[in-house]
Amino acid sequence: MKDVKKKALDVTSKGKVVPFERDAGYYLKKGMFNYQSNKLDKALLFFQRAVAAEPLNPYNHYNLACLLSKMGRLKEANKAFLHIVNTLDSSMTDCYFLLAINYGLLEDLDKSREYLQRYLQFDPEGEMSFEAVELLDAMDEDFVYDNLPAYTEKDALLERVLSSGEPGEIDDLYTNSAGFRKALNNRLYHVSDEFKEDILLFYGEVGGKDAEKALLSFVKNPWIKERFRQLALLELKKYAINGTVQVFLDGELKEVDLASYPIRTPVWQKEWQNVVDRAVENMRRSNCYDEGFFDDVQAIWLDYINSVYPETPVIRKVETWAAALEYSLARFHYLDLTQKELAEEYQISPASISGKFKEINSVLLIDEKAYKNMVAYLKGK
Repeated sequence: MKDVKKKALDVTSKGKVVPFERDAGYYLKKGMFNYQSNKLDKALLFFQRAVAAEPLNPYNHYNLACLLSKMGRLKEANKAFLHIVNTLDSSMTDCYFLLAINYGLLEDLDKSREYLQRYLQFDPEGEMSFEAVELLDAMDEDFVYDNLPAYTEKDALLERVLSSGEPGEIDDLYTNSAGFRKALNNRLYHVSDEFKEDILLFYGEVGGKDAEKALLSFVKNPWIKERFRQLALLELKKYAINGTVQVFLDGELKEVDLASYPIRTPVWQKEWQNVVDRAVENMRRSNCYDEGFFDDVQAIWLDYINSVYPETPVIRKVETWAAALEYSLARFHYLDLTQKELAEEYQISPASISGKFKEINSVLLIDEKAYKNMVAYLKGK
């Protein structure tokens, strides 16, 4: 056939050919199929058609909002979630929880806190009620800084003290000012990463209940970067806590026994940094990744180095390990990226990527974790 019609056709009893309109169920199935095939743009198209076919069905909007969240289009997703609860079906309280998560990712913690509280108000026995309470606790709702001046001045004070390199000044302020302790803790959740590592190391050195509480809240927070969470866990080991602590790992709160957590962490080597820098450079050149992927690729590499230490890899060719690292990210997120494509970009052989990926996968179980995350996501739908 030379002319292929995009719309299916139907013949009426009078012999006239008319377009056959698909229903929302058809578009939903097509959307789910493309989602599972990691063809998110096509999945988005079909979910949008499902909404157009049945605009008053809140579940069509819910599926669309979840996919938009997955694609990093958080503001559009939030608009859809709000349309559901405000216009279509106020009983779909999970929308409030997902709104809170998205606002957290957008670093609007006030909005995030607001929607966590709404979720608990409307559905105190909901499936996510425990997580909502834990997240509220982790966000440390008390932002009152006593003994400190206005916001811009107190932030400047923090920067001056933290950059001064004078431990005595920090120790004195930390001991004598509850306001400074709270300001120091809240700086951990600041948009900028500057000083976060210094603060976490300081907590490990200073000790005491306040520092321990700050670290315990920090490792439960789902919106912090994984490398800072790992550092906080290592600092918590110094407190010799008996039993387990709650940590946000692999998308949920888990109980972690610090006694079995890696005792030693490697001194970061320049060659290791070169690998992740090369991977990030190639990812940015492709212009296909949302910002969250850059944090993920760094977290994967940090996790791998910490896991194999002290038997760390010998980096003979940075491009080989960088390509394997980017491929690990692609496998974890079910991205449509092949070893052959990466080999061309990094100008190496596909076999070399395969070999290094096998080393990473054997330690981190990338494929297994990706499968479990996908199953959990689909069950949630």
